[in-house]
Amino acid sequence: KDSVLIIDDLIATGGTAEAASKLVKISKGKVAGFIFVINLFDLKGKDILVKKGYKVESLIDFPGH
Repeated sequence: KDSVLIIDDLIATGGTAEAASKLVKISKGKVAGFIFVINLFDLKGKDILVKKGYKVESLIDFPGH
């Protein structure tokens, strides 16, 4: 299996990140982790990914409201 690091500019609710992880899995790959530039922490997307067992990093935290 190939390991894939998913890099995106922003995480809000985590929906796009989860969709990307599904595409990797459908392609027989493994998600190595996620890196985001901005985390909108009020919207809990990063927390959701961490609870699902993913490694997640972000550079900047901002409120999402």
